Amino acid sequence: MKLPGLFFFLIIIGASNTTAQSGYKILRDVKKNTSQTGYEILKDVNKIDIPFEYKNNLILVNVTFNNTFPLKFIFDTGAENTILTKRSITDLIGVRYEREFKVLGSDMQTELTAYLVRGIHLKIEDMVSPNQTMLVLDEDYFNFEELLGIQIHGILGANVFKGLSVKINYRNKVITLMKSGSGNPPNDNYQVLPILVEKNKPYLETFIRTQNDTVVKVKLLVDTGAMLALLLNTDSHPLLRAPENAVNGNIGTGLGGFLKGHVGRVSELNFGDLQCNEVITNFQDYEEGMDSSLILDRNGLIGNGVLSRFDVIIDYPALKMYLQPNKSFKKEFKFDKSGLVIIAADFQLSKYIVHSVISGTPAALAGVMPGDEITRLNFAPAGMLTLERINQILRKKEGKKIVLVVKRNKKKFKFIFNLKKIV
Repeated sequence: MKLPGLFFFLIIIGASNTTAQSGYKILRDVKKNTSQTGYEILKDVNKIDIPFEYKNNLILVNVTFNNTFPLKFIFDTGAENTILTKRSITDLIGVRYEREFKVLGSDMQTELTAYLVRGIHLKIEDMVSPNQTMLVLDEDYFNFEELLGIQIHGILGANVFKGLSVKINYRNKVITLMKSGSGNPPNDNYQVLPILVEKNKPYLETFIRTQNDTVVKVKLLVDTGAMLALLLNTDSHPLLRAPENAVNGNIGTGLGGFLKGHVGRVSELNFGDLQCNEVITNFQDYEEGMDSSLILDRNGLIGNGVLSRFDVIIDYPALKMYLQPNKSFKKEFKFDKSGLVIIAADFQLSKYIVHSVISGTPAALAGVMPGDEITRLNFAPAGMLTLERINQILRKKEGKKIVLVVKRNKKKFKFIFNLKKIV
């Protein structure tokens, strides 16, 4: 059976802007035996606190899978259902695959394979969900380790916490699952915004102001599975166009193909009386012949690059979202200043390869090429760095000197360049 709605991609323009976005539509026959709702999980308590790690702009929670495997899942409000990316785990414990589905990749053309499984026991800290229905990918199409440099085993979708009020405290790194507050804000410091909930996913209708001072009303998915700040689908509205100074080229890769588009900024993203200014924005384009109808019921999404500037509460039953600015609210939205897109390789994820170089950028002008293996960055051996740390270095202040040593065809090359604002 073809499952056209399972769709996942990773945006990787700029070493500092690797992002994940997801959107899923599971067929009705999959939904008939969905596991217990979030409200049933909380039937005996008022709330559950779940600590998380925040790495590469992703919320990672520890999950015990079938009382056996300690795994890491992305906490993803933009995912309708839960997904295991490592089939080797379910193969090892003999889980029965009920049905096979064909999955449409991020290129909107390539068909991939996933399997439906039922009765999976998940434990996330003090939260126990003993009868989960989920999807298992035939292969690890996401390549999280390579693109992010960290081990990730799956995605925790909204079918686990639907029907609840979800609070995300990015500063203390705690998710709190609560029974609905029935539309009452925790205190007067929160901005209250109405949301839509469609297929378990929250959407916000708001306004953006483009670089040419045009105001556009947009419908945006609130997506904690996205590492980026803001993504806009250019084909969804005639006024959603990338600014003239945007970076052009491949902006992503994922399930089955590359994404075309640009990276630039919008002047203003509104949240009621609150505004985020000069927001780094990915403008996603579509090639002729692609089926873009799967996600064009929205204009784009808001990811952790914006959401992490607030204390966030998504009250699903009340159809409300509450935002309280934190200390990061007024920080500048930063983008890579080198032009390098870097991935992690080898089993230890400590070997770093230049995936691509944006033309006209400092790294490109210095002579760095795709396929170069980074051995030293600013005199630190690559093995002592994480991919996240490399990305942080490459988005430091304009003018900072970068000394990069790479291996190319068994020879070493040294490049020196200064960071420069690209977007």
